[in-house]
Amino acid sequence: MRREWQVVLIDIHPTSMLGTKLILEEHQDLSVKAMVSTGREGLEEVDRIHPDLVLMDYKLPDGEADHFIEQMKQLSADTHIIVMTDEDDLKLFRKYIGIGASGVISKQSSPLKLIHLITGLREGLASIPLAWLQNEDWGQLGEPDLDVDIQLTDMEKFIMERIVQGITYDKIAKEINVSRRSVDNYLRKIYTKLDVSSRAQAIEQFTLYTKSKKQHV
Repeated sequence: MRREWQVVLIDIHPTSMLGTKLILEEHQDLSVKAMVSTGREGLEEVDRIHPDLVLMDYKLPDGEADHFIEQMKQLSADTHIIVMTDEDDLKLFRKYIGIGASGVISKQSSPLKLIHLITGLREGLASIPLAWLQNEDWGQLGEPDLDVDIQLTDMEKFIMERIVQGITYDKIAKEINVSRRSVDNYLRKIYTKLDVSSRAQAIEQFTLYTKSKKQHV
């Protein structure tokens, strides 16, 4: 028998959560340990339980899923996060995968599709709808269009290089002899220039940006 996966459900609809819990626990290797209705409560449960799986609605009372996914991954790096949306959406898939989610599924999907998605994750595989392969946007998933002339200052480049290396913000502040608040101010400017809203997105864009700059040298 496979190891039991611990699951946290985050949804504003108690009836829907209960239905999902029953579907999951029909399988002996899935156990729902917490059911909450806000992103903040979800963060607390992830920090407490370190679950194998979080199944969360993409819209919550205290914000959309992307506001919490990155924080959850920081609290529990090995936790898989599946985002439930109103419909299968390739752009949302790209967005959520880019900040650390492991999958996206429509709320209208059958229980079998949900279990199939989870089973794939247990084997290290991601699942996507076949219809997306015919989507005209599919070919654009390789690398987003980048403006190779993005103007980052030398200081901003240094900060991003250190972030990519995994250096903490506090340590970066000491290295450049500024306050932590100053580092936060630099990051806000960097996020604007890279057109991103999170650390994970900034790392992805900066990596692509530097790669693109090298190719144009």
